Amino acid sequence: MVGEQGRVTGTVGPGLVGEVMVRVRGGAEAFLAYAVEPGERIERGTVVVIMEYQPPRTVYVTSAYG
Repeated sequence: MVGEQGRVTGTVGPGLVGEVMVRVRGGAEAFLAYAVEPGERIERGTVVVIMEYQPPRTVYVTSAYG
């Protein structure tokens, strides 16, 4: 899971629990998402990289393209 890319479907940011869609097992699944960097805001549609995974459905992400 770490190192995989996904797309933000619910804004990730301070005080928010975002959502990221990730390709898993030939389909796409939604994961709860938080920003790796405190205070970072990642808008819907942004491609992100998963930096940390906490089972069952939580990921910590950063923007894939800066």
